[in-house]
Parts: sequence; structure tokens; C-alpha cells
Amino acid sequence: MSAAKTFEDLIAWQKAHAFALDVYRVTKHFPKEELFGLTSQVRRAAVSCSSNIVEGFNRWSALDKARHYNIAEASLEEARYQLLLAHDLGYADTTQLQELASETKRIISALAQSVRNSSPQP
Repeated sequence: MSAAKTFEDLIAWQKAHAFALDVYRVTKHFPKEELFGLTSQVRRAAVSCSSNIVEGFNRWSALDKARHYNIAEASLEEARYQLLLAHDLGYADTTQLQELASETKRIISALAQSVRNSSPQP
């Protein structure tokens, strides 16, 4: 397997991007009174996830890469909770999106771990 040349080559980014697109599709149907509340929050968290993967990919040090991948994981978990909340409030069936978030998190975690493992230990 060859090294990724751009962030778009990363499976973690591909999954996170697909997740963000799906979040936008689902939240389009949330109640209008949530536009500046839950809708905005879950969209922001989903975009933050893929954005931090991009930023981490373009960092030179393994420590910086791993830190941004960790931030991506945290943003994804934030979005997963917000989708659970939306589901419990009856705004949408977000079960599949929550499963996609969990799968994406596993992939980002593996990416972060591989970066940490490749870093020279002090």
C-alpha cells in the first residue's frame, strides 16, 4: 500500500466527508426552530471532524498530526451525541448516521495510532 499523497486519499477523510454530507442531508429536515441550535451544532461538529483530518494530514510533525486526528475523533463523538439527541427528540431516525460515526471513529483512531507508532519515542 502506498502512502497517501493528498488528504483525499485517506480512508478516514473519505468516511468523515461522507458523514458530513449525510449530516447535512438529515439536518435539512430538522425543525426550523433548531436552525441556529442543534442543526448548526451537529453540522459544525461534522465539518470539524473532516477539517481536522485535512489539517492533521498537512502537519509535518507526527505529534501535530496525531493531535489533529484526536480533535477529529472528539468532534465526531460530539456529532454522534447530537445525533442521538436529535433521534431522542424525534427529529429524525439517526441510527444509521450514528453507526457511520462509530465506524469512522474507529478508522480515525487507527490512523492516529499509526501516526503515534511511527513517531520516534523520547
